[in-house]
Amino acid sequence: MQYIISCCNHPLFAIIGAATTILIFFGIIYRTACWIFCITPIAFRFGIALQKREVAIFGDDAAFGNLRECLVDSKIFKNKSIIHIRSNNIDKAKDKSIFLIDWSSAEKDIEEIFVARKNHQTPVVIYAKPSTIPQDKMTDIANRANTVVVNFRGRLLNDILTSLVTTSYDRN
Repeated sequence: MQYIISCCNHPLFAIIGAATTILIFFGIIYRTACWIFCITPIAFRFGIALQKREVAIFGDDAAFGNLRECLVDSKIFKNKSIIHIRSNNIDKAKDKSIFLIDWSSAEKDIEEIFVARKNHQTPVVIYAKPSTIPQDKMTDIANRANTVVVNFRGRLLNDILTSLVTTSYDRN
């Protein structure tokens, strides 16, 4: 037993212990810096995306009710940040920060909706049942910036959140 204790008192163990302590110390500093400079800005941007931005839903009253209910039931969006845009008043959406389009009720207004975007930073999420968008329209939609086509409600919420986080928020 005395032999084991004397081996542990060897200077090599002291050097290894000190080196390990220094590595652990710098590792903790590195992980803290990564958290502060990588995770914190993303969390801050996500908070701004949810708090300050408004969702404009294009479609008839039934589609608006269903999509608004989906967004509000998630407890991520507030009811006051969801606005209904009817086909006769598309210009009302110019200052909104994300467009959600129900394809079945707003497909005839799709070009006018794309023109109403203030810039290409305004994301457009199109909710459509599978195989309802013709191929020529799908090609046109695919060539536009910040545009997503979704066919499942669970995916809809994810794509809206992703679009809000990945596009900038203009505070003016």
